[in-house]
Amino acid sequence: MKLLGMRKIANGKYLKNYQLTYENRDGREKVYEIVSRNDMEQPDQLGCKLSGVSIVAFCEDKLLLLKEFRMGVNKEIYNLCAGFIEPNETMDECMKRELYEETGLSVKRIIDVLNPCYSAVAISDIKTCIAFVEVEGTIASHTSANEEIAAALYSREEVKELLKTEEFSSRAQMAAYYFALNGPFHKTLAW
Repeated sequence: MKLLGMRKIANGKYLKNYQLTYENRDGREKVYEIVSRNDMEQPDQLGCKLSGVSIVAFCEDKLLLLKEFRMGVNKEIYNLCAGFIEPNETMDECMKRELYEETGLSVKRIIDVLNPCYSAVAISDIKTCIAFVEVEGTIASHTSANEEIAAALYSREEVKELLKTEEFSSRAQMAAYYFALNGPFHKTLAW
C-alpha cells in the first residue's frame, strides 16, 4: 500500500478523525478512516507519539483488575488500570497517577515496561506502553464523576472463573489468561 494523502475530517475534544487515501496493489484508491489522540499535519506523524500506559499490577500473589463501565460498549467490563499521558507528564508519572486515581494503590516496584505498542491498530494510531508493577496500599477510588471503576485484587482461581463468564478488554484478558496459567508475572519473568 502506498499512502497518497491524509486529511483531518473531524476534531473532537479527545479524538481526531483522519481520512487516509492509499493506492492499493491493483493501483486503485482505497480511502480509510482512523482516529487519533494527536493533532497531525503530515502522514509521517502517524503512530509516532506515545499516548499512555496500561498497567499489569500485582500485590503479593494477586492480580489487580478493574471492573469498569466503558461508554464505548455501554457496559461494565474487566480492564487493566490505564490512562493517557497529560501534557508535560512522563510515562512513569502517568503510570503512578493513573494507578493512584483508579485504585488508591501506589507502585512498590516496577518489574518491566515493554516497548510502546498500538492499542487498536485497525482503527487508530494510539500508542501506549504496558507496564508490569508490584503495588502496595489500600484500594480506594479517586476518580472523577465521569468514571465508574471498582478495583479489586484476584487470586489465580478467581481469575480463572472470571475468564469463563465475564467480558474483558483484550489486553486485560491476555494478562488475566497468562496469570491464571502461570501465576504472578513478577515470579515468572526471567529477563
